[in-house]
Amino acid sequence: MRGRDSVADLARLVQDIAAEMAEAGERGEVASYIPPLSRIDPRQFGLCVAAADGSLHAAGASEEPFSIQSISKVFALTQALGKVGDTLWRRVGREPSGTPFNSIVQLEREQGIPRNPFINAGALVVCDINLAGHEPRVAIGELLRFMRYLADDDGIIIDEAVARAEQATGFRNIALANYMKAFGNIRHAPELTLGVYFHQCAIAMSCRQLARAGRYLMHGGLYEPGGPRVIPAQRARRINALMLTCGHYDASGDFAFRVGLPGKSGVGGGILAIAPGQAAIAVWSPGLDANGNSLLGTLALERLAEATGWSVFSPD
Repeated sequence: MRGRDSVADLARLVQDIAAEMAEAGERGEVASYIPPLSRIDPRQFGLCVAAADGSLHAAGASEEPFSIQSISKVFALTQALGKVGDTLWRRVGREPSGTPFNSIVQLEREQGIPRNPFINAGALVVCDINLAGHEPRVAIGELLRFMRYLADDDGIIIDEAVARAEQATGFRNIALANYMKAFGNIRHAPELTLGVYFHQCAIAMSCRQLARAGRYLMHGGLYEPGGPRVIPAQRARRINALMLTCGHYDASGDFAFRVGLPGKSGVGGGILAIAPGQAAIAVWSPGLDANGNSLLGTLALERLAEATGWSVFSPD
């Protein structure tokens, strides 16, 4: 850490950033197309840093559960790669999309193969892989158990009201699933794959839970230093690479430019960011920018990266 070498310094920095965000005037707009999310107070802000030494540093509404939405795609991808390995990449690409997260435009030109697993079309294919012939409740139960294990917290739940709202308003996702079904890239009945997806997006977590769940990507695939291996080190590096290049949709380049860390956003206002070997960071502020990413969450991560020197582009 540049100029901040102690646990106390990091704790103070987290508190300072939260205090700055509390005074911010422009906070973005909450997601209005999912009714339960439209009612969230945009003044809320939470931040938690799970450091490599095992310490946790939290400020603001860090214990308040929120809908993680597309952040769940990181954990679902991890699970799917564990099931089918690199054969997954025959059905999903690894390139930035350059289009909105729910766009259908590229699918026709690219024969139903989504650009990457973090846009909605790609995440639907990942859900289809995780479904693996089971009922949706079995697949989503597996994912929930996996995330509870990573966070060491059985309090992680699915917000059923959000799941119902996702299903009632998810017409674009329904179109994406049916369109890919026409190309043979959705193998199950679309409504089953969509059931997994809608419930996955409705997982509710606090910043503390989310930061803890992301530690395996900070530790090179290990649960903790000297602990059990969650995924191979190479797979952890590759997931981090996809988060850096594709984790913020068509604003991924801007996030890399400003923050310089792998990150995955969700329209619930959360962001999971990874400083490899240093920290797993979760931030939540429900107001979004024009690209659907947390406005203050991105700013907070920019402040944190600048103060600590954490960046995958840093020479040290």
